[in-house]
Amino acid sequence: MALNPAFIGRTYPAGPSYLVGREKIREFARAVGDDNPAYHDPAAARALGHPDVIAPPTFAIVLSLEAANAALFDPELGLDYSRVVHGEQSFSYTRPIVAGDELIVTTVIENIRSMAGNDMITTKGTITTVAGESVAVATSMLVSRGEDA
Repeated sequence: MALNPAFIGRTYPAGPSYLVGREKIREFARAVGDDNPAYHDPAAARALGHPDVIAPPTFAIVLSLEAANAALFDPELGLDYSRVVHGEQSFSYTRPIVAGDELIVTTVIENIRSMAGNDMITTKGTITTVAGESVAVATSMLVSRGEDA
């Protein structure tokens, strides 16, 4: 079933805030195999001008994926998640995510298009502090394979 392009522009409000913990950043950095001292050692991060350890660039997926689920599992959208594969992911930063940040994500369906019997849905998650400071934008494109795929 084709996704309805009328959903383009639909915005999903931020859910609960996410308090970024130093250990969560370290765990994520270890999981992706990144031993950059700024991700593990507060003194190394401060030497670079940051108030605490900073998160690797892909850490934003922790927040943005959860927020995008509000859109992707919206029953009115009709996305069959069992047919979904990941297409693209990008992050654009205003500043690094830092331990101690309390962040929220607002998600918008940026685009829906069909090609070769498949639907493609692009979501954009705007990540800000609870005080409204811009931190990052996470853009994701998922492909919903058609019945014949």
